[in-house]
Amino acid sequence: MNTKLTLKLNKRAIERAKKYAQKNKQSLSVIVENYFNMIADKDFANDLEISPNVLELSGIIKLSDNYDTKQLYGKHLEEKYSK
Repeated sequence: MNTKLTLKLNKRAIERAKKYAQKNKQSLSVIVENYFNMIADKDFANDLEISPNVLELSGIIKLSDNYDTKQLYGKHLEEKYSK
């Protein structure tokens, strides 16, 4: 069920938001709704309790400063899918 919401915003912010919405072919309502959902999900994730087992394992592996996980994972994917 959709419900109307009235917001008071700076005129420039509204103009910029409208341009952004038009550029991305979305309505402002959809953008605002997605934003509200995103911040609510983040807030929910912050409320999750981390189990003692996970806390105990956190930081157990020390990597060198030059260890590039993105590069190594990219290499792994190249090897996996190049065959």
